[in-house]
Order: sequence, then structure tokens, then C-alpha cells
Amino acid sequence: MFAATVAVTSTASAGTTLGTSAAEQGRYFGAAVAANKLSDATYVGILNREFNMVTPENEMKWDATEPSQGQFTYTNADRIVSHAQTNGMRVRGHALTWHSQQPGWAQNISGSALRQAMVNHITQVVTHYRGKIYAWDVVNEAFADGGSGGRRDSNLQRTGNDWIEVAFRTARAADPGARLCYNDYNTDGQNAKSNAVYAVVQDFKARGVPIDCVGFQSHFNTASPVPGDYQANLQRFANLGVDVQITELDIEGSGTTQADNYGRVVRACLAVSRCTGITVWGIRDTDSWRASGTPLLFDGSGNKKPRTPRSSTP
Repeated sequence: MFAATVAVTSTASAGTTLGTSAAEQGRYFGAAVAANKLSDATYVGILNREFNMVTPENEMKWDATEPSQGQFTYTNADRIVSHAQTNGMRVRGHALTWHSQQPGWAQNISGSALRQAMVNHITQVVTHYRGKIYAWDVVNEAFADGGSGGRRDSNLQRTGNDWIEVAFRTARAADPGARLCYNDYNTDGQNAKSNAVYAVVQDFKARGVPIDCVGFQSHFNTASPVPGDYQANLQRFANLGVDVQITELDIEGSGTTQADNYGRVVRACLAVSRCTGITVWGIRDTDSWRASGTPLLFDGSGNKKPRTPRSSTP
């Protein structure tokens, strides 16, 4: 399906699923997974058949893992990790620090107390999963929307402009073997926001701050389509010496137009040697946070959407 449905190559692939076809290209194809859906036989059937990487949708976020300060809860996240390991899948950890979905106690502290809490949170969570996580989204959505190119005004940002660097160094100390990623949205083409992320990655690489990958969320619809310079933007980040990953892909629409847009994204990844994989944000349309836009590769009943193969070489 990876090759035929989204028309990534001009020749038939031996792989018959998203994961196996991606693996033939040295990449992964993953999905965001919710622990409470692991009892849904149709959901699990598609997950186990099609994907070779999973991202916990909410179960590893700060509010889920440390609901009370210093009290860590991993039950739901552990369930996803265990399922992945049992079924030969790797795991992307998401997300250690984010301005949203923080527990109430973290929202009510600031300054050095919040900085210390952030460092402890990263250390504890990453240590718990040490050796089990392929890549962590260490920092999520730290840059402002619009044309300013500035940082998002968050409680974490107000602890000091070096908070992103501290988060990455802390994560590296806790698990030297995990890939460390920065993840954001509306950075898919070259613009003020992506330029700001680029400048930080460039600075980190120059100063030896540990960063291994940049995640592009890639939530697309008619108002925010796949940009014309999508591949070029992925490539410029890769040229800095980091991997690039498409981390939360969904594309609203249907039929040939939707399939063609998925094809554009996949071909862009295949064209960039350091694009290591793609994760779709959910499995069936009904599992999506944007369900009304039918943005995923399987319909609400779990059926593969119709293939729309191209007759020419992409």
C-alpha cells in the first residue's frame, strides 16, 4: 500500500503494507496510538499489520506521566510500549516539554522552580524508558506563529531563553542512545517560523548541543496545503546534519486529490536521504483529531482508501 496507494515509485514494491514498503526504502511508517483503543480489534489489526513505528498520542505527555509533582504514572504509556515491543515496532516518545497539556501544578509554578521541575521530569521519564525509545520529541512547538520568527511566550520560555538547550542536554544525559528531536507545525515550507527553527538547529550543531532530528508535523488541508518547497525545506534541514521526520501527518480530503497529496509527501521524504520516516496521526479517519476532514489512510470502518496509482514516473 505504501508504494501503490500513494504512488511513491514507478515500479511495484514487494512490500504489501506501509511498514514493509517503507522498510524496503530504509525508512519507517508509523502511527499515533491511543492506549484506550488497544482493545479495539479492528484498530489493533490495522496497527499490527501496517505499521512499524508507534507514537503514543497523549500517554507520554507531562500531564499524563507526572500528574502530581514527583509522582510518576506510566501505566498507559507502558501499555503502548509493551504492545510495540511484542509486535516488532519501535517507539517515538512524544513529548517531553510542551506549553500545552501540562499538569496543573506545573502551570502554577515559574522561574527556577519550573526549570528544576522540567529537568527532573525529563530525567525521570527518559530514564524510565531508557533503551526502549527510538526518538524523543524533546521540545514541542516552542516557536510563535505568524511572521515574527520569535519564541512562543510560554511559562517554559519565561524560565530563560536557554530552556530548549537545557531540555536537550538533560535528555541526552538520561538516554544517550535515543534520537533527540525538535517538533513543530507550520514549518513545512520556508517561512519565518521554520527559519527560526533552522537558526536554532544550526546554532546547536555548531556548539555541540545534542540534537539529532527535526520533526515536521505536516497537518494539511485546503487552507494549509502541502507547500511547493516542502522537499527543499526538508533538505535544507537535513543539510545541517540532522535527520528529518514527518511526525504527525494528516491530509484532509478524499479521493484522488487526497491520494495525490499523500504521494507528494511520501515522494519528498524518499528524495531526502536523511528523511528517516513518516508517522500518520491516527489510524482510521474516526480516530483522528480532525475526523470530520477524513484525513487518514483508512476510513472509519478500517478499510484502505481506494488506490489511485499514477501511470507515469513521479
